[in-house]
Amino acid sequence: MITARQSRAARALLGWTQETLADKAQVSLTALKRLESESGLEVYETTRDQVRRALESAGVVLLSTEKGEGVLRLHHPGDRSTRP
Repeated sequence: MITARQSRAARALLGWTQETLADKAQVSLTALKRLESESGLEVYETTRDQVRRALESAGVVLLSTEKGEGVLRLHHPGDRSTRP
């Protein structure tokens, strides 16, 4: 399950706005804002799944261990959005 912090961090790594991620995940901007809120708003699991899939397809790896959650950005061959 993707957390609010992971979603925000992944967007930062990709240089995406909330609008961009909502579009790529095919969810409403309101739903994404609820997901990224720290106030514990309820979010449909399908929304979380669509956001996770959109981020993973852009090369983001979501990490979850007993020590906490995180994200990392993988370079895709031919991806000009990252620098060597």
